[in-house]
Amino acid sequence: MRLARRSPAALRLAAVPLVMALAACASAPLEAPAPLDVPAAFRHASPDVVTAPAAGAQWWQVFRDPVLDRLEAQAVSGNTSLQTAAARLSRARALVRTAQAERAPQLGVRTGFDRQGGPIINAAGGQGTLVTALVDFSWEADLFGRLQQGVDAASLDAKAQEALLRDAHLLVQANVAQTYFELRALDAERALVDAAANAWRETVTITGQRLRTGSVAELEYVRAQAELAAIESDAQALQRRRAGLEHALALLAGLPAPSFELPPQDLGAALPSIPPGVPAAVLTRRPDILAAQRAVQAAQTRLGVARTAWFPSLTLTGSGGSASPDLGHLLQASTQAWSLAAMLGGVLFDGGRREAGIQLADADLEAAAAGYREQILTALREVEDQLASVQLLAVQSRTASTAVDLGRRATVLAESRYRSGLASQLDVLDARRTELRNQREALQVRSAQYQATVRLIRALGGGWEVAGNS
Repeated sequence: MRLARRSPAALRLAAVPLVMALAACASAPLEAPAPLDVPAAFRHASPDVVTAPAAGAQWWQVFRDPVLDRLEAQAVSGNTSLQTAAARLSRARALVRTAQAERAPQLGVRTGFDRQGGPIINAAGGQGTLVTALVDFSWEADLFGRLQQGVDAASLDAKAQEALLRDAHLLVQANVAQTYFELRALDAERALVDAAANAWRETVTITGQRLRTGSVAELEYVRAQAELAAIESDAQALQRRRAGLEHALALLAGLPAPSFELPPQDLGAALPSIPPGVPAAVLTRRPDILAAQRAVQAAQTRLGVARTAWFPSLTLTGSGGSASPDLGHLLQASTQAWSLAAMLGGVLFDGGRREAGIQLADADLEAAAAGYREQILTALREVEDQLASVQLLAVQSRTASTAVDLGRRATVLAESRYRSGLASQLDVLDARRTELRNQREALQVRSAQYQATVRLIRALGGGWEVAGNS
């Protein structure tokens, strides 16, 4: 049985539907990442009336602290991590321009001077000098969208880097605020410890005078001295911790630590109540989630690029110029020549390289999609964590305030009984120690409230709208 032979034209017509189908497969539109079941509300959202105003890029201004405002402004201009992220964005934009250049015609110029001689050259009749001046042209026709998809993928990478730069800004801003509030809490705690140390210095002086008159035993004097030494040791530990936080702020602001100094100040910033909003709005506001979404779309586009490796490529080339044995006659019409060519080519066998490229791009797409889903779950968890922390810390703060009031009252009663001879100095010492411990714990809880509030703002994407005003 003999097979019927087809003409070349018939074969080309028969191949058109297949080529069109493959091209459509390669340039398939981008699909949105598979959505997750996002809850309608956060579990630990407080039903309290919101007192914080709407906040945007400069969210830290809700704390109304001028020193914090200056530190945030310095960090934006001087932080090296932000400069690195900005450089990555510039690189991604340069890659977009590189991909765009692949679609443009390429034009080049060549000049040359060639002199040759010898027996063999003489026999061939080519002895002498040849001066050439040529212009070369080449352009690849983007038949199946490979070059355009490369531009699209690079553009999506650049958009992802833009989102990552915004996320880096948010991270640095949050770190500045957290470090600053921790330092201010240490200032307040140091003030408490210094006041307690001054009180114990007075007690040591009075006890020493009474010891010399024989009114008290030496044990009471030694106990007072020991308590004073312990409090002074705590003050020195607080100062050491404060120095470390001050140096951390200098690094965040992009300043040398030896020349950076932040005078002590009380923790007087207002503690705002932050509205969490709804999960869907938070997910669209967070820049890290937007970056993950762009990464998925870029991976989809690169999968299309990998599929176009199965299709032929069409390249147009041309050249024109002059060649003459005399430089003075180089531009004459008789020395000019030109050429134009079109080349359609494709790979018939590559040992599975193209199929492996498609599998690699498909694996990258699956990894990007999984990373996107994980980023969403992480965002929801971070918001819930900080909402729970804010709620529980508010309850703990009220309990700590009650403990401070009771400790202060116990100290007054113990000192009154000691003056009346109904209690020993040990009772006074225990009461004062308990009061100071309660005061310091209350301050630490308040510091934790500031930390949780800043982390909540960061988890929300650094901004929010008050209900009814959006």
